[in-house]
Amino acid sequence: MEEDSQPVTCLFCDRLLSSVKATLQHCTAEHQVNLVDLIRKYNLDDYGYIKMINFIRSTVSIYDYIHFLYAPLPWESEDFLQPVLQDDPLLQTDPEELCGSEGSCLASGADPHNALVHRAQAAEERARSSEEALARAMDDLHKLKVLAQGLVLNAETSRSGTLGGVAELREDEDEAYFSSYGHYSIHEEMLKDKVRTESYRDFMYSNPEVFRDKVVLDVGCGTGILSMFAAQAGAKKVIAVDQSEIIYQAMDIVRSNQLEDKITLIKGRIEDIKLPVEKVDIIISEWMGYFLLFESMLDSVLYARDLYLADGGSVYPDLCNISLAAVGDVQKHQDRIAFWDDVYGFNMACMKKAVVPEAVVEVLKADTLISEPTVIQTIDCNRVCLSELEFSSDFHLKITNTTDCTVSQIYTYWLLFICSLSTCYTKRNNIVMFSTGPQVTKTHWKQTVFLLEKPVSVQAGEELQGKITVRKNKKDPRSLWVTFELRDRKQTYSLQ
Repeated sequence: MEEDSQPVTCLFCDRLLSSVKATLQHCTAEHQVNLVDLIRKYNLDDYGYIKMINFIRSTVSIYDYIHFLYAPLPWESEDFLQPVLQDDPLLQTDPEELCGSEGSCLASGADPHNALVHRAQAAEERARSSEEALARAMDDLHKLKVLAQGLVLNAETSRSGTLGGVAELREDEDEAYFSSYGHYSIHEEMLKDKVRTESYRDFMYSNPEVFRDKVVLDVGCGTGILSMFAAQAGAKKVIAVDQSEIIYQAMDIVRSNQLEDKITLIKGRIEDIKLPVEKVDIIISEWMGYFLLFESMLDSVLYARDLYLADGGSVYPDLCNISLAAVGDVQKHQDRIAFWDDVYGFNMACMKKAVVPEAVVEVLKADTLISEPTVIQTIDCNRVCLSELEFSSDFHLKITNTTDCTVSQIYTYWLLFICSLSTCYTKRNNIVMFSTGPQVTKTHWKQTVFLLEKPVSVQAGEELQGKITVRKNKKDPRSLWVTFELRDRKQTYSLQ
């Protein structure tokens, strides 16, 4: 195969390489991403390869996560058949040729009008009509969901009722939650979490066309950092809302940065106040908690969405999912559970009944993970209904250990898109994503771990079947009950 001399832009940086071969070698050496390995790992055909290349080119910092993606793959949308770069030599390369010889990266560019490109164009045309029909159906479905939810929310009900917990809380009942965010240390921790803060910044600064001349609502603004990002990105007006005492510092911060003409700060719960505008174009919020849904702040974002978001508006972040996987750490189990059997010579085994049901938030060691993760829930913040935040899901965990082992814990993490694949790719916006998994850069959310009272023995390659159920605590709707069913064993954990 002859060497391709057409210059190629790197997938992960702005460097221009002399050929496809040079690009592949550069990606492997500089970014630790081997395209041949990815093609084989994800078993990509021609279409899958094209979609992956376009997905990578449209996504910020994807090389941190590209090796840790599982079905459904984030580039499965037919939108990714449309080239990000015109006449991209990587799209003119046959993936079978890339993988033709073991360890070889001798691919070269093909004729720009070859059969591969023609097939992609035909598929794109078919996909366009299908996508339009699907979009209309999804819009109709969402309108029905909102209508049904509105009928329930507006019905006369008792205090036990249907508002979904957080919206029903009186201000004095919710005081402890907002008081916790009045402490400066928690805001310092969040601001210093570079994965979190820089992801929001990168999304807004790299997509100024999304914010230009728009009215933006920041739900739970804290120090006002997201509001200031939005203002700097070109928003015409930003309304920042927070019930905690930190709002007063946010007012000083906004004035110190001469942004008071663009940013209006309001103290109060979004459920209790009235905004100075009828509708907003964009809602931004950093609402995620441990296990993604702990603290139920997403409830408030959805309340604001249904009341204030204009037709055609967007909520950011807009797409996220929760995944779980198995841990085999017998020593950690011994330290946390078996410890109570003999404490300085005394039997304190009764403590297990109190210790086991408490979920633990910690950073796991990657070498203790013994299964592939599986997605248990996906949330589209522009469409999801409040009732869908409580759910049950069957799951299968494929054990990756090469020898028989023991499952001592189940852990969860989440993956979040600020500007999701479907909306951003279609509108040509930059996609920003990050994960709280144990195999990537640590965040302040860490991982949520559920200790099994009795570890489960599994075999290499086995698929461990189970079920998870997530419910809000009716007495404290900001906390959660999480129930696992494994091998005829059932255990409920609390996040509070």
